[in-house]
Amino acid sequence: MTVQYTPPAFVERYQYKNCKQVNDPVTRKRVYLTPDGESLPSVTTILSATKDMTHLNEWKKRVGAENAQRIVTEASGRGTSMHQNLESFIAGVARQQGNNLVHQIANKMADNIIQNGLKDVDEVWAMEQSLYYPEVFSGTTDLVCVHKGIPCIADYKQSNKPKDRKWIDDYFMQLLFYGTAHNKVYGTDIQKGIIFMAVKPPVNEITGEIGESTYQEFVVEGAEWKKYESMMWDKIEAYYKLV
Repeated sequence: MTVQYTPPAFVERYQYKNCKQVNDPVTRKRVYLTPDGESLPSVTTILSATKDMTHLNEWKKRVGAENAQRIVTEASGRGTSMHQNLESFIAGVARQQGNNLVHQIANKMADNIIQNGLKDVDEVWAMEQSLYYPEVFSGTTDLVCVHKGIPCIADYKQSNKPKDRKWIDDYFMQLLFYGTAHNKVYGTDIQKGIIFMAVKPPVNEITGEIGESTYQEFVVEGAEWKKYESMMWDKIEAYYKLV
């Protein structure tokens, strides 16, 4: 059964400007059309284009292309379901129980994030919100909120196994992209980001019983925020040299 909790207050601090997500007809990459009429590359496009693929390619070679694709597809479906469940919770609408194993696992992972992460969110300003930095980039963040009294950007992540902090630089840079864009357009001074992460729970192959999901929380702020801000601009510079 899906656990019931009370969602944080939804507070309309800003009149957000929405972007339209489309695929560029020439490059076939994801771009956003901004209210200013610009077509800007997405955060994921910039990070993907400048990412060192060595470890990912080695993993694909090790597990085999077909198995790698199966794992990625399964994780993507589970992640989408978990996000939808969390969005329903924030919006205060009924959360879908799900009648297949993927949805049931995703719901349990969402419960984990709600119970251990969102409990510390004081108020929500926006969710699934498109943000953009004029003339440079755009993207969509999971949550703009106040966490333990401090405005921040937050993203939900799911993983097959627990993550080490040193493996998730791209996650931190995503937070910097969104925070920097929010500060630029709305005049804020957000310098805190959080990754709420749930690890896939084990499933008993005989009974089908779903075990407990491990929770991980990664916060970036202060000097570390500045470090990843510098890395973010380096990524942007590298991307625009490629295109």
